[in-house]
Amino acid sequence: MPLFNQNVTTDALNKMSNRTMVEHLGIVFTAVGDDFIQATMPVDHRTHQPYGMLHGGASVALAETLGSVAAHCCVDTNTQYCVGLDINANHIKSIREGMVTGTTKPIHIGKRTHVWEIRIVNQSNELICISRITMAVIDKR
Repeated sequence: MPLFNQNVTTDALNKMSNRTMVEHLGIVFTAVGDDFIQATMPVDHRTHQPYGMLHGGASVALAETLGSVAAHCCVDTNTQYCVGLDINANHIKSIREGMVTGTTKPIHIGKRTHVWEIRIVNQSNELICISRITMAVIDKR
């Protein structure tokens, strides 16, 4: 049984991001697999902190985007929606320029909560940040 709804495509996810912080940060969804969603984000003036390195908050924004979208793609959006309960991130390595790629995979998919792991790597596939997000699955009224 597929993890994600059948209509999940990178085109649909990128269209959903129009006129949001996701678009502002330059996050682009690049792959949807059987059990993962992947997106890239540039390391540039939009995502730098004052020392010229990737801002930890930008990494967390990428992680939250991936985990939230993945959870959204697993529920019947006619009857449920997902919101973040908790997110954590460990910033492992700095980066000053280029592109980072985040990949989210499920740790737990329950009826009322999801837990997703997000790994963010640089263009040499070195770990920049690892994050985990817990999502609440809420019934629409």
